[in-house]
Amino acid sequence: MTKIVFRIFLVLLSTLSLSQYASAQLIKRTKKLNAKAQLAIERQRVDSLTSLVEEYQQRESEWQRAWHDEKEARKHKPVSERLSVEYTPAELDSLAAQLKCQQVDEAFQSFFDNYVCEPATFSTDASMDSLYKSRLDALVTPIRLPYNDLVRTSIKRYTDGSGLMSRVLSRAQYYFPMIEEELLKAGLPVELRSMAIIESALQATAYSRAGAAGLWQFMPATAKSYGLEVNTMIDERYDPHKATKAACRYLKDLYNMYNDWSLAIAAYNCGQGNVNKALARAGQNPESFWDIYWHLPSETRGYVPAFIAATYAYAYHKAHNITYTEPPMPIAVDTVHVDRLMHLGQISSTIDVTTESLKLLNPQYKLDVIPATTKSYTLILPANRITEYISKQDSIFAKDSTYLKEYLNPAAVEKKMQEVAVIYHRVKSGETLGAIARKYRVTTKQIMTWNRLKNANRISIGQRLRIEKR
Repeated sequence: MTKIVFRIFLVLLSTLSLSQYASAQLIKRTKKLNAKAQLAIERQRVDSLTSLVEEYQQRESEWQRAWHDEKEARKHKPVSERLSVEYTPAELDSLAAQLKCQQVDEAFQSFFDNYVCEPATFSTDASMDSLYKSRLDALVTPIRLPYNDLVRTSIKRYTDGSGLMSRVLSRAQYYFPMIEEELLKAGLPVELRSMAIIESALQATAYSRAGAAGLWQFMPATAKSYGLEVNTMIDERYDPHKATKAACRYLKDLYNMYNDWSLAIAAYNCGQGNVNKALARAGQNPESFWDIYWHLPSETRGYVPAFIAATYAYAYHKAHNITYTEPPMPIAVDTVHVDRLMHLGQISSTIDVTTESLKLLNPQYKLDVIPATTKSYTLILPANRITEYISKQDSIFAKDSTYLKEYLNPAAVEKKMQEVAVIYHRVKSGETLGAIARKYRVTTKQIMTWNRLKNANRISIGQRLRIEKR
């Protein structure tokens, strides 16, 4: 638009100059014109300019109309025709989910690097010490919450106005009531809810570079030992409810082992083996995390202080003017049991709930498919859509041939669950093996095994890496 107007201006300017030049030449040739002749010349020049302006206005109007018609025509085209590559709605959902997972992974890793680590330098501002300490002392809990320089530095991270706690508090409205209920059922201190903050910042789809996943960051082996199903179709580490139940059992086992919450919390982070070795190296009958601090991995040295700081920030967020918004998912939800194979697209295309909402509420279904062939699975829905779901079940089931062509045969599902998809990644400038592992939701060690790499830091631009996905 701006270019066209500018061109019109240049043409008018040049036309005006030519007219002025012609008039000047005419005046030179004619020694003296009477007023009538001069008026006729001026009228001719004005008519010429007006005609030129009208012509360009007409061209611009035609261009605007054509642009508007094309825009409207694109709006009414099917999505598949608007895209350069054609995808089905279900495939587009999966692509959107992959992008969301990648964004969550990157946000989670940034969170872990910035908030759950041993500080390189300590905060030197001691003016708030007595206030921080008195506030922590006021939180009466079976878990000791001591105050020191490490804790002060972690508190400043969690209350620094970066927006982290605002996002955590937003999600906490949905997750914490469920987490607290499970902790109370298990006879555990409710303050352990803060572990979900330092594990995942309350992001149910968080995935770490080490291969831990979900709200409670379970490794696959630990998850399976506590009854969570992990395979191609479903990863219950991402199921907030089941993962929370498993975390409660794990924490209870760790506490029974050490009889001290600071040691149990440290063991949750780095494993019992590392804590046991630290206890042995410390000697003199150590009784808590603080007694073995220097014998633990550096990551774990920042873990318990981060737990105390997260507990403080959650309890006293108002004192630091930390506000929050509504959570991204509906708070009022209910559960139905599904006993047949079903794609989330069958539901979202039938009742008034978006596929994105279904994914937020049911992140454990990796391919947007509920693999209920031999047993039933849960489906979380907004509470105000339960009746609609039940009344339209037949319509939902009737869409299975559209959304589930490759999954309708139970034998095919079982085969697909065992399949290994192999893809290849070409290393780009600036990429690290850890970043590539996070992108494909695998571990650095796995990539090294698949490609027979001996050094994780020795990859070259253009190198072709094999990635296996189950």
